[in-house]
Amino acid sequence: MFHHALRRFSLLLAAITLLGLSGCGYNDFQRLDEQSKAAWAEVLNQYQRRADLIPNLVSTVKGEANFEQETLTKVIEARSRATAIQVTPETLNDPQAMERFQQAQGQLGSALSRLLVVAENYPSLKANQAFQELRVQLEGTENRITVARNKYIETIQQYNVLARSFPTNLTAMIFSYAPKASFTVANEAEISRPPTVDFGKSTPAR
Repeated sequence: MFHHALRRFSLLLAAITLLGLSGCGYNDFQRLDEQSKAAWAEVLNQYQRRADLIPNLVSTVKGEANFEQETLTKVIEARSRATAIQVTPETLNDPQAMERFQQAQGQLGSALSRLLVVAENYPSLKANQAFQELRVQLEGTENRITVARNKYIETIQQYNVLARSFPTNLTAMIFSYAPKASFTVANEAEISRPPTVDFGKSTPAR
């Protein structure tokens, strides 16, 4: 009988604990933590997609006589720096690491934009089927990067509000749910609109 009463008390205590955790945001932390990881994985996936397009883009541009070597070199170097950064799940909790990552990706985006602007001066490039197809793929990837980043920012904002607000901040302290690093405020206005990489109105022939 004693064991039966003890078991009932343990079950009641567990139920109260679960209700308390739910009321203090524990389940929300679990949900938003998983969502932030998924959103971050999509950001990385789209950045990788862009990086994978660059070798073919560079190879195509190299075939153009007298193309600005400095512009091409900057793209190659920027891609090298961006892909050399080791990104781990801990990056989400490290504002300095996140800042380095943002800077590298921003430099790559700027170098690519410059290359496409310069390409406007080369009619043969604009008429090159392979180059036009790469341009369209790059434009689509830039748009997907923007969507993925905005989704990540939205999820992180929800998570961080939960981590800093009372009484859910107590749950965050108990279970070590520290605020996560988002994109910097200075970049968020720029992130909110897709980068313009379309330097021509024509569409590639199908």
